[in-house]
Amino acid sequence: MRSSVEIYNVRTGRAREVWQTDKLVEAPNFSPDGSYLLLNGDGLLYRLPLDGGEVVKVDTGFAVNCNNDHGISPDGTKIVISDKTEFGKSAIYTLPIEGGKPRLITENLPSYWHGWSPDGRQLTYCGIRDDLFDIYTISVDGGAETRLTHGEGRNDGPDYSADGQWIYFNSSRTGLMQIWRVHPDGTGLQQVTSDDYGNWFAHPSPNNDMVLLLSYDPSVFDHPRDLDVRLRLMDMDGGNVKTLFELFGGQGTINVPCWSPDGDEFAYVRYFPVNF
Repeated sequence: MRSSVEIYNVRTGRAREVWQTDKLVEAPNFSPDGSYLLLNGDGLLYRLPLDGGEVVKVDTGFAVNCNNDHGISPDGTKIVISDKTEFGKSAIYTLPIEGGKPRLITENLPSYWHGWSPDGRQLTYCGIRDDLFDIYTISVDGGAETRLTHGEGRNDGPDYSADGQWIYFNSSRTGLMQIWRVHPDGTGLQQVTSDDYGNWFAHPSPNNDMVLLLSYDPSVFDHPRDLDVRLRLMDMDGGNVKTLFELFGGQGTINVPCWSPDGDEFAYVRYFPVNF
C-alpha cells in the first residue's frame, strides 16, 4: 500500500478511509457538491466518487504532466491545473469541469496554482521569477499578474479566506516557514503563526472560522513527502492552535484546498513507506 485517501471530521474528531491504492496519489479537493474528490497521480487527474464508485480519469487534453496544484472553481464549472507539458515549466490552465482542452492563464512561468477567490474571478498562486518565490494573483481570464510579496524569503501555498478578505500563505521570511496573511490588494500583511514548526499550506475553512495547516519538524527544509508530520487547526488569527493528529505524509497530503463544502470535514492523503 502506498496511499490512503482519508477524510477527517472536525466536529466528531473521527477519520475514515475512503480509498487505498498502491499508486502515489496526491492533493484531494472536494467537489462543490461534496460528491467526489479530485486527485492527481502519474501526471493525470482523477475523480474519486464518495459513494463507492470507480475512480475515473479526467480528460486534461495535452496536459499530462499535472502536478499536485489543482482545484475546482467555486461554481463547480471549471478545473484549474498546473502542468509543464507545453513549456517544460509549470503553467496554470483552466478547463471545463467535465474535462477538455486546457486554456492557458499564466504567461509568466513557472506558476503553481493554490487558490480560487470565492467570487470566482481571481486565482492566486506561487510564481518563481528570477529565482524568487512570491505570491501572485491573476484574473481567471488571464492577463497581467499582480505581485503581492517581494522576495522576502520563500513565499508559497496561497489560499483565500471564504469571505475573500485574506490570502493566507507560508513564508520563510523570519527563518522558519510560518503562516502569514495579506489582503488581496497587497495591504495589511500579518504574521499568523510563530512557533517551532515549519508550517505549510494553510487552508481557511468555508465557514471562515478555522484554518487547517500542515506542520513539519523544524529541521525539515522545503515540503518533502514521506516524513512524520502533523495536521493542525487554528483560529483565523492564529489563536488556539491544536494538533489534530500525526501521520506519515507531507508533500501531497493537503497541498491544495481540501475542505468539504459544509466545512465539517477535510480530505487528506496518508502515505506508507516505499519498500525497495
